[in-house]
Amino acid sequence: MRHWAFRCVVAAALAALATVALSATVVPVYAQAPATGACPALLDREFNRLQTGKPESLCQFRGKVILVVNTASYCGYTNQYEGLEALYHRYKDRGLVVLGFPSNDFGAQEPGSNHEIAEFCRLTYGVQFPMFEKSSVASLKVNPLYADLAARTGQSPHWNFHKYLIDRNGNPAGTFASDIEPDSRQLLALLEKLLADKPASQKG
Repeated sequence: MRHWAFRCVVAAALAALATVALSATVVPVYAQAPATGACPALLDREFNRLQTGKPESLCQFRGKVILVVNTASYCGYTNQYEGLEALYHRYKDRGLVVLGFPSNDFGAQEPGSNHEIAEFCRLTYGVQFPMFEKSSVASLKVNPLYADLAARTGQSPHWNFHKYLIDRNGNPAGTFASDIEPDSRQLLALLEKLLADKPASQKG
């Protein structure tokens, strides 16, 4: 069910989830799994899609394993776009989605407009995984997803291409520094484990 329709039916339940999201500093990393069909508090938010500028709910990705990455076009790690796209194509049919969040926070290495970023990603690396409009992941006006991830994991990005893995129940499961490549052994080991797990709502 589309998120907006779901919210109309169970507005009270989502209001409660929003309250949880706002108090994320007291939520453990491995919080209780959501009920069947519910949107995890971590994903219960909207961002504008990079290519279209239209808002999209992250609830559409519930039940998937999610790799969240803050990206930049002029960084020494920018070639990780290639590895991220390869990872997405390799595992998307098993339930992985990669979410990119361009940011100009570190070294001013993402100075362009959203249109320029979208064109760079498309033309240079053929990026097809979902990306969202440029935002801050480090300032007081922090991207609320990143604020929540930092509160729950105790780790915030210190440079471009920091990676968070989120399990099928919407809980942070691991973080990886910028120099950890998308095809690194340690990232793939955790990814394979998370992909093998079913959402709690599907377990017998």
